[in-house]
Amino acid sequence: MKAEIIAVGTELLLGQVVNTNATFLSEELAALGIDVYYHSVVGDNPERLSELLVTADKRSELIVLCGGLGPTEDDLTKQVTAQHVGQELVRDPAGYAQLEAFFKTRKGIMTENNLRQTLVFKDGIPLPNNNGLAVGIFYQDETHTYLLLPGPPSELKTMVLEQVNPLLKRAFPQKEQLISRVLRYYGIGESALAAELADLINEQTNPTIAPYAKPNEVTLRLTVKTSDPKQGIKQLDQLESVIQNRVGRFFYGYGEQNALVNVVVDLLKQKGKTVTAAESLTAGLFQSTLGTVPGVSEVFPGGFVTYSAAMKSKLLDIDPVLLTQHGTVSRACAEAMAVQARRAAGTDYAVSFTGVAGPEPLEGQPKGTVWIALASESGVTSDVYTFSRDRAYIRHSAVMAGLDLIRKELLR
Repeated sequence: MKAEIIAVGTELLLGQVVNTNATFLSEELAALGIDVYYHSVVGDNPERLSELLVTADKRSELIVLCGGLGPTEDDLTKQVTAQHVGQELVRDPAGYAQLEAFFKTRKGIMTENNLRQTLVFKDGIPLPNNNGLAVGIFYQDETHTYLLLPGPPSELKTMVLEQVNPLLKRAFPQKEQLISRVLRYYGIGESALAAELADLINEQTNPTIAPYAKPNEVTLRLTVKTSDPKQGIKQLDQLESVIQNRVGRFFYGYGEQNALVNVVVDLLKQKGKTVTAAESLTAGLFQSTLGTVPGVSEVFPGGFVTYSAAMKSKLLDIDPVLLTQHGTVSRACAEAMAVQARRAAGTDYAVSFTGVAGPEPLEGQPKGTVWIALASESGVTSDVYTFSRDRAYIRHSAVMAGLDLIRKELLR
């Protein structure tokens, strides 16, 4: 089966919204053994959408449209697609009841245009929207299948996982399926990783290897197509073993969502340890990153943002003479920050960051110079890093390096 995804919305063409739905849908369809051959984006224009549907019919059996199901005049996906397939639009009773309940709860007035969200194809299957009001549609004729999904990712993802995937499994049972595994690496660039695995990548057939560069890390997606899930997993295990023998020293975890901060927080919980931070150039970014992980309060009681020399002395009780003699961008300052933060917070570990995020040099140190220190019961260690690119990237690089220092310490 050939599938294609059409994202509808002028905001996508203008770059005001990133088309994350296409990535999600491609992954979900691939997991069902359905190959996505084309991605398209079209604005809120009925003529151009109609032209694109004609083209899609010629090259794909499954056509997925996302966006344009809302209440405004430019939300025309249902109307254009209904005309294209010769379907009458009718009101979905369940969707209408949900709409009425929504406005009753909000004590608002339901305007006529809101009813557009409850329209479905007369011979289609309504797809309930558990996170919104726009009802989706699953429709099949003799040659094609059409999926109409809402644009907001929170609505689309839930609808796909709860409504669409079961329908597609029944409608298109596949003998083979795709099984993927994501490996995450820190401390090695995409080109270096690809060079280490060049022969495996060049000779790949099944399973396949796909490297992806992300800010300050690289992921590898291993994918196998198989009719026997147990055999497929065995193939992935064998390939992973070969890969890890070459680059395993940079590996830190699995999964698309399992970022380095999640791994560090999980390790802290497993070991029963706590951490604090003293931040200068990162200005709280490290602590904010920790805060993205649910339950982090078990291992992170709080920390310090000491941007100026005066605040380093006031909040962390660092001797002003030390700062005058060595400067704030120094090993001495970084180590004093970590030691004093650990003492003040009473934690097992403390990490500190001080340096030059730019754009101008500081204390004779060039942009990108960063000292990071880690204090623990056994003492304090520190190192200097040289990061490049812009101010935001330097700060993010420092946070990632600090997380990796803690991870390595916890694995000793």
